[in-house]
Amino acid sequence: MRQNKLRVICFGMGAIGTYIGGSLAAKGAEVVFIEKKEMVSGASERGIRLMTKKSEIRIPIIEVFSDIKQVIGSRPFDVALLAVKSFDTKSVLDSITGIEDQFPPILCLQNGVENEDLIAQKIGSDKVISGTITSAVGRSGLGDVKLEKLRGVGIETGNPLSKMLIDWFNLAGLRAKGYTSRANMKWSKMTTNLLANASSAILNWTPRQIFSDPLMYRLEVTQIRETLAVMKALGLDVVDLPGTPVVLLMRLINSLPSDLSSKIVGIPLARARGAKMPSFHIDLYAGKTISEVTYLNGAVTRFGKSAGVATPVNQVLSDTLEQLASGRLTKDMFNNQPEKLHQLIKGVL
Repeated sequence: MRQNKLRVICFGMGAIGTYIGGSLAAKGAEVVFIEKKEMVSGASERGIRLMTKKSEIRIPIIEVFSDIKQVIGSRPFDVALLAVKSFDTKSVLDSITGIEDQFPPILCLQNGVENEDLIAQKIGSDKVISGTITSAVGRSGLGDVKLEKLRGVGIETGNPLSKMLIDWFNLAGLRAKGYTSRANMKWSKMTTNLLANASSAILNWTPRQIFSDPLMYRLEVTQIRETLAVMKALGLDVVDLPGTPVVLLMRLINSLPSDLSSKIVGIPLARARGAKMPSFHIDLYAGKTISEVTYLNGAVTRFGKSAGVATPVNQVLSDTLEQLASGRLTKDMFNNQPEKLHQLIKGVL
């Protein structure tokens, strides 16, 4: 069945923005990308190349602007996709100051559990739709992305646009599924984001090394158990996400002794993640002076304090990585030294 044309604004041409926006455009959606001024001409000239295991999708002509106000004034849009890092949320929202009433609903595909509230404060809660993506996407250059593992996209139901978005995402092969609880969906995704992320960046270790080391695996288990305790205190449930059996994974981590779950969970995770570095590590070693750890492990700690749940491991991971990113600590202080991180955590347990 032919869908009415979807008109989309996509903030940023990172891996996720390019993948989602490009996939929708390939099926006839009208997609306009917002990028930094210095990238606009290059992005327009390159277009988009999306590689999958079965095909190569090329979109030679794309619209790219740096001024969101220029775009909003040109035509009506159905939705804006927000898939930037959480530390960029404020700058995106600042850019729409003065056009809040004209701005379309935002589908928030970001990691973390606090972005939707910030968006609601800016444009109103009725124009916020929560989402999450579990597919793995790599980016080799501006407009050049590869779908490494197709899992799917979760989209919050209840908004008048939700069904249209789910239909369009499925038309574009994105495997969308609706979720009634925003909080359950986003917190469940965050539990998966935490695994071998902060510790990998701090130690300069691959996820395989993290999951294969008994000491570090116990640390991973503890940070997850803290997170699940916070979720329980908040009255939230773990839910499965598209292509991701989160319920079973978290049940095994939370209930089994770590030496047993390391064999059942740790070894498969190590094999699945291999040598690919997670996002916190990529950002730290790219020279970024801020880290999304503030919005993941840091969020666990903030909500834990409000709920009266202790989260010492998440606190240490967040504080340590923040200091490494800002330069207050040097990378060589923990590089390939898990015992130092372990001692730091032992001091607060």
